[in-house]
Amino acid sequence: MRTSRALLTAVLTAGLLALPTRTTAASADAVTAEAAETAVTAETAENYVALGDSYASGSGAGDYSDLACTRSENAYPAQWARVNAPASFTFAACGGAVIPDVREDQLSALGESTTLVSISIGGNDSGFASTMISCRLFTTTSCRRALDEAADFVRNELPARLDALYAEIRAAAPHAQVVVMGYPYLYKEGGWCWGGLSATKRSLLNDGSDLLNDTIADRALAAGFTFADGRTAFAGHEICTADPWISDSDIHPTAEGHTYGYLPAFTAAAGQVH
Repeated sequence: MRTSRALLTAVLTAGLLALPTRTTAASADAVTAEAAETAVTAETAENYVALGDSYASGSGAGDYSDLACTRSENAYPAQWARVNAPASFTFAACGGAVIPDVREDQLSALGESTTLVSISIGGNDSGFASTMISCRLFTTTSCRRALDEAADFVRNELPARLDALYAEIRAAAPHAQVVVMGYPYLYKEGGWCWGGLSATKRSLLNDGSDLLNDTIADRALAAGFTFADGRTAFAGHEICTADPWISDSDIHPTAEGHTYGYLPAFTAAAGQVH
């Protein structure tokens, strides 16, 4: 992934210049076969659309191509597109998005020709920002109360909202493989954390993450979609670990988190066909 494109181009160019100028029948056949293979690849290439919130757009990962939506060139959708060179790539995810935003502003990117979709959504609908403020700035009691309110929403309202959105995605992109990306644990469980939250608050937040992710996974699978678990992808790299892939300042995955956490998880999930 980190191979220098300039070096690779130079090597390939040198190899092409070294070829003989006369084309034999065998080499002509090889060129024709290669062209046919390229044509087949082009016909079967992915038409990829990335939907969702800040965990999909890459908020916190830097190198932004769109500041209004904090779309980052380091986000896993952009990285996947660079590596795999799909026939088309639409980066519709936007920081701060909730389910109605996806419906109103992002679903129009889907179509009959869409073959691959990624989406992370539900965190903002569940009150992610207000919950984090309560847990980071106020007492354990305030943190617990905010998480209890979020849990009520996740249990009683989020499933139906996800079902409706997932049905709309399927209707808009009937031939697409849809990968629903889960959220990572934000904090390391247990132990002491310098300058961080208490062990009790961290445990409460991780319990909330379990409920949110399990609910999203359940509805994704019910829709026939693939779920990629962010908790597994970021395991051992939460805030308060020696090598965190989540920023303590904005509580979002860093560029490393997208590269080494989300990108491999999405790549693996995108290879699964239902």
